[in-house]
Amino acid sequence: MSNTLRRAANLSIDGALMDEAKAMKINLSRAAEVGIARAVAAEKARRWSEENADVVRGTNEYIAKHGLPLQKYRAF
Repeated sequence: MSNTLRRAANLSIDGALMDEAKAMKINLSRAAEVGIARAVAAEKARRWSEENADVVRGTNEYIAKHGLPLQKYRAF
C-alpha cells in the first residue's frame, strides 16, 4: 500500500459495525484499505491459480511419474 496517493471514496458499511469500530477507535480508512488490499491479493492469487492450473497439474503429473528432478541431492 502506498501512502503517496490517497483518494476519497464513498462506501456503504453496516451501521452497527461502523458504530462498534468507532467505539473501539479503529481507523476506518486504514481498516478498509487493509481489507481491500487483502481482497485484491486473494483475487490475484485465485486468478493466478486458475490461469496456471494446467501447468501446475502437468508438473505434478511429471513428478508423480518421474520423481523430483535432482532428488538424489536433497538433504531431507
